[in-house]
Amino acid sequence: MAVPLAYLIVRVIGAGPAAIVETLVRPRTLETALTSVTLVVLVVGLALILAIPTAVLIARTDVPGSRFWWVVTALPLAIPSYVAAYTWIAEFPGMSGIWAATLVMALCTFPYISIPLAISLRRIDAGYEEVARGLGASPLRALTRVTLPIVWPAGAAGALLVGLYTLAEFGTVAIFRVDAFTRVIYASYRASFDRVSAAVLAILLVILALLLVWVEARVRGRARRWRVGSGTSRPASPAHLQGWRKGAALTWLGALFVLSLGVPAASLIRQLAISRNASWDPIEMLGAIVGSITASGIGALLALVLALPVAVLAARFTTRTVRWLETSAFLGQALPGVVVGLSLVFLTLAVMPSIYQTIITVALAYAILFTPKALGSARSAIAAVPPGMEQVARSLGRGPVRAWWEVTGRLAWPGIAAGVLLVLLTAMKELPATLMLRPTGFNTLATELWTRTEVGSFGAAAPYALGLVLLAAVPAWLLGRWMGAPARVQEDAPVEVRV
Repeated sequence: MAVPLAYLIVRVIGAGPAAIVETLVRPRTLETALTSVTLVVLVVGLALILAIPTAVLIARTDVPGSRFWWVVTALPLAIPSYVAAYTWIAEFPGMSGIWAATLVMALCTFPYISIPLAISLRRIDAGYEEVARGLGASPLRALTRVTLPIVWPAGAAGALLVGLYTLAEFGTVAIFRVDAFTRVIYASYRASFDRVSAAVLAILLVILALLLVWVEARVRGRARRWRVGSGTSRPASPAHLQGWRKGAALTWLGALFVLSLGVPAASLIRQLAISRNASWDPIEMLGAIVGSITASGIGALLALVLALPVAVLAARFTTRTVRWLETSAFLGQALPGVVVGLSLVFLTLAVMPSIYQTIITVALAYAILFTPKALGSARSAIAAVPPGMEQVARSLGRGPVRAWWEVTGRLAWPGIAAGVLLVLLTAMKELPATLMLRPTGFNTLATELWTRTEVGSFGAAAPYALGLVLLAAVPAWLLGRWMGAPARVQEDAPVEVRV
């Protein structure tokens, strides 16, 4: 994860202190930092506003069509934010600026919060709220004072991902002409004479990302949130909605569906129907689909390998070393794909030229960029499993790895799998690093889409944009369908260890 940062440090040190100071004291640097921070605050805030009520409605109420809404709330992850921005600006040409970018990015990223939050709400023991109700708390007070604080680590991890995504996003801010760090860095890299300035700005971006990680850790706290009572854990019964409450719930979910999915899908279909340049080659399309699946699949597996050991340590230990290790895993998420791509070009040419411009390098870039998505979800899931269960397995003769695999791993696998699916979804949509690192002749749906839009052939790009959305919708649909499966008591019951 430190490879891109090491590349930036080498660039900056080679430039000398004068060039660094010159970049830092520019008025535009301060303006860019303020713009980026403001955008992060706005996007995270709006994403929380969208995600928290949605997670509560689909996980803890009997809203009609709950299985359908579980799937729908995961599908916005299938739409790349730069594609969503393009569709919104095609339908509403006057959209621009920071508020437009905030709306589009929040609609595309709120599932990063709602998915882990809904899973945690679904699996929490009903006894917590029952005790609170028995002591006189109202249902709303029990939810806000007992349940939400218990599941908040999952929501905080999702909010961190939204913030880091906002810092590193390029396409959306470029389309809406927002001078955030990524747009300014990309412009500096395009102007080869000012790459030192771009490296300095990228290091500032890393500092902002580390600040976000620190804030998330402070908000999450060090409290342990596993169940210690006797007996079998059981999920809470869904709250019954009737009258105006049912109507309000359906209106909220329906409006979210229209804004996050309806507008982009309708715009793509309309442009595909009216465009005269919508012809496409089936062979090229098939090759791009295979490339997207192959590269993103390898990248997701590599991200799991990198994230799981760190997630286990972060869930069980709070030492300074573990906290720094966890923080370092988020470095890649803070950097634009162009910086990660350049750093891997530098590394592969200097150290491992045999993997230069191979699919392995592309997958490594995906792992560096998106491991935090697997880490946050896995850490929350593992932290929710009482360590005493694993200790019992050890006392009955299991080794440490086997005890973890048969006990903690079995109970935490929903959160771990959700993180891997998030990596898979995001990797399918990644663009800058793929353009820089892909082998000759290797294409993905994202690169084919960009190649056509870059020359203004929007009609020819529409089939690839629609194909990318449909392909990414498959894991998103599986994720939503799996999350919406009826909760069973035995899923939360203690795991039997036979001797």
